[in-house]
Amino acid sequence: MKRSYFKYIICFFILIFSINAFSQTELKSKVVDFITYLPLENASIYIDKSTIGTISNTDGRFVLSVPKELESDTLVISSIGYKSFKILVSEFVNDEDIFLEEDIASLDEILIIAETRPKTGNDVVLRAIEELPENLPDQPFMQKGFLRHKERNKNEYKWLIESAITLYDSSYASGSKDNLKINVNENRKSYDLRDIDSLFVYSSYLRSASKNFKMSSKQLRRDTIETSKLVGAIKWNDERVNGMNFLFKGKLNLIRNSNMSNGLFGENILENHQFNIDTVLVDNGRKIYKIEIKRGLDFVGLNTKGIYNEGFETKGWIYIYWDTFAIKRIEYELIASSEKQKSRSKSLLGTLNNHKLVISYMEYEGKMYPNYYYYETPKLVNVGDRSSDKKYISEEEKKRLKEEQFYYTVQEILFTEIIQEPDLITEELQKTWSEDIFLHRPYNKDFWENYNILLESEEEEKLVQDLSKRATLFKE
Repeated sequence: MKRSYFKYIICFFILIFSINAFSQTELKSKVVDFITYLPLENASIYIDKSTIGTISNTDGRFVLSVPKELESDTLVISSIGYKSFKILVSEFVNDEDIFLEEDIASLDEILIIAETRPKTGNDVVLRAIEELPENLPDQPFMQKGFLRHKERNKNEYKWLIESAITLYDSSYASGSKDNLKINVNENRKSYDLRDIDSLFVYSSYLRSASKNFKMSSKQLRRDTIETSKLVGAIKWNDERVNGMNFLFKGKLNLIRNSNMSNGLFGENILENHQFNIDTVLVDNGRKIYKIEIKRGLDFVGLNTKGIYNEGFETKGWIYIYWDTFAIKRIEYELIASSEKQKSRSKSLLGTLNNHKLVISYMEYEGKMYPNYYYYETPKLVNVGDRSSDKKYISEEEKKRLKEEQFYYTVQEILFTEIIQEPDLITEELQKTWSEDIFLHRPYNKDFWENYNILLESEEEEKLVQDLSKRATLFKE
């Protein structure tokens, strides 16, 4: 009896230890400008000297799950151009707005020592590219992250998926094509109504498989196409336009893939970009260049298979630390500029802004790791019925068809944890990896209980609720 009682005592303490080991403290609040009271988007929220962090959404709101063992550590909330807010995790009060004050760099000090430094924006950016081998990871690592992918036409959401992902990268020195992997671990939400209006994608898919492809408009009727074939076409279109391979292994991963032979920030960076120093700001107490990205002599292209993705000019901003020349953040847009691309973009997509990209980095142990990706692009999904019997359709019908012609697509990826231990990395790589977000994965409530995510804005929450209702009705 005593032995049995003793066994229960041991089990009890093991249970208590396990609960404490995996328990989390949830921090949530809103980051606001001290003068304007406006929310601050993309503010960095992280635990000092750790790999745990998140960013604020468009409403300035955030939520961060912190392990209990870090309650005595310091929470840092920072944004470029503002003084940082620091507080012990144990003293943080939820739901109280965090006000950040503007912080200005001392220009007098900059001018005094500027003689030994690069003097132009082009020179600063070239120096930053030169320093990438020192500033980016030089050893294999993994990152745990959160993906939100959403697509909508002008009227409503058509697709939303939220997933937990893992990124593996062997180092900056290695090519990403063979040395970067992505795995989708779990799905949190998944609603997809795109098969209803993606017939153009289906015809493009068939055209890609046959050089002699011919199809009349009568063949593009939804009731004549198997759903499985249409879904296959949608997946094919996703992968080439805004799949994770396209984003991480292609030219749009500007900094990581600057060592590609045709990288946008490669050897010929100044042929299709020019850089001007705008000002010097402060980020968490450190001076940081704010440099404008402008059009160069040549157009920019992405070499996307089966799509005319060329003929763009560049614009945006790049933020580079004054002391190490490490790149902290890049905001990058590709605008239709050649006559051919402008004509295509206006008629098919209704916009000249074809690609909008934001990448920010977090510093850990002297190296800069990806922290946040935002990628937005219009995606053509349906050119409508252009047969002669539609010649006299009403203006209202023309407007409706135009609005359903393409999707606004947005991908956001928030990385919240860095793993460097070789044994853990090896163990994970031995498992089966798949970047297919379409694979069925049942909702795992325990997994998502303390997993760090990017909060939706209030507007997005309402749109997602509407999408979930329509998806339920569609299944019924």
